[in-house]
Amino acid sequence: MFPRPRTRRVFTGGVAGAAATVLLAAGAAWACPPDPGATQTKTAGAAQAAAGEGRDLNSHAGHGPGEVGKTSTQVSDAIKGVERVGNVPDAKEGTSLVFMDYGKGRHKRTIMFVSGRFGLKAYDVSADPRSPKFVGSFDLPGFWQGEDTEADHKRKIIYLSRDPRAFGGTTNTGESGVYVIDVSKPESLKQIAYQVLPAGHTTSCVNDCQYLWTGGPAKADWQPADWGGRPVWVTDVRNPRKPKVFKDPIDTGRNDGKTDYTHDIQVDSSGIAWASGRGGVRGYHTYGWRYDPVLKKVRKAVPWNPVPYAGGGLDEATVNSSFMHNSFRPVGRTADQGPDPRKWGRGQTIVITEETFNDGCANDGLLVIASLKGSYGGQGWRSTPENKFRLRTLGTWGVAGKEGSRPDTDDCSAHYFDVKNGILAQAFYTQGTRFLDVRDPTNIKQIAYYRPDDARTWAAYYHGKYIYVVDHARGIDVLKAGF
Repeated sequence: MFPRPRTRRVFTGGVAGAAATVLLAAGAAWACPPDPGATQTKTAGAAQAAAGEGRDLNSHAGHGPGEVGKTSTQVSDAIKGVERVGNVPDAKEGTSLVFMDYGKGRHKRTIMFVSGRFGLKAYDVSADPRSPKFVGSFDLPGFWQGEDTEADHKRKIIYLSRDPRAFGGTTNTGESGVYVIDVSKPESLKQIAYQVLPAGHTTSCVNDCQYLWTGGPAKADWQPADWGGRPVWVTDVRNPRKPKVFKDPIDTGRNDGKTDYTHDIQVDSSGIAWASGRGGVRGYHTYGWRYDPVLKKVRKAVPWNPVPYAGGGLDEATVNSSFMHNSFRPVGRTADQGPDPRKWGRGQTIVITEETFNDGCANDGLLVIASLKGSYGGQGWRSTPENKFRLRTLGTWGVAGKEGSRPDTDDCSAHYFDVKNGILAQAFYTQGTRFLDVRDPTNIKQIAYYRPDDARTWAAYYHGKYIYVVDHARGIDVLKAGF
């Protein structure tokens, strides 16, 4: 049995309630901010767009609910190695997507769920993957953000993280939490719970979606003054209708001993949960009896008290900031999806998005590939400003000056990626989607690109024979690779 967490549950009576006010259920409210008594407006929310995750000074318009990535002039599309075969324009202001299969045999169908400022939309891609058919939605006008939307494929549930900047809020005044959406019937999406949390920029499944890890964004004034951002809170969703939040956050002290912004979690094929954010990337065991290199003893790993595994910060001389956005460790069944394991070791490398926005495109966030060697002894948890530990960077790739790039944009950072057969499909906001061969991390090669002149690209996903690009301005572009 695990310790019983203290909870505060919130359920809404419909979409209007979600967008305006919420009805609080009885129970302890340890995790919630005090009511600031301030009116929340869209103007305030737009101003708070500067409190995004990119820079160490917390500025990035792309991750507030304001306009993403202005450009000074219109230029021609740049496309090489791929063909656009479809578009879903009513998915504009989308941020991420996930595919889910229903049924078997001739009754099987695949639904593409897209999250965005509108809430959640469902499209059937079974008949013609090039032309997704809208089938249903869960409407949350003004929602933010559902970035890297998480799905429980077995129980047919989608978890949408609510950033405090949603519905006109700010990082100080807004409420954060997670919506639990029943998607067992794509034509009739239903909210079955809503859980208030002290964090809400992203939420991720661990332990087969029995628990959620929720982190970010920048900290609120009511949170500890010595924090640089919000860490991770753990929610028990074994009963998804009655989520239970654990009181104490995890992944604390991530930035050379300082508790800071944990942005997102990815779980690798061996079950290690990798937490990316300001201060680097650190991996954790979340189940089983494991050796804890920090406490120097064997103990049981659980989601609310995970055991450190490996990872740490990145060498400042090789990157443009300390903010790591998301990651992928090729291991197990995905070992051949990244750097060649015969040369670089099985599970010994990690592929990372750095997100930052500085003066000049060349100073924005990069794709980074680092070695995990030398980090398995808890070094990333003992690092301090006086005695820093850093992973060894094997290679980086930035879009500035590369073929297919435009010179007039102020929004060049790397963002989410997907990988297939050693080829990353990496989003770069106004610089579109870049297809990168990462099998040799010391010589990353661009083999194709897709950059519409109005690109605001947030993520790209391989699915079957196609690539689905989530673009905040264009909706979903469907591509077919020629490589």
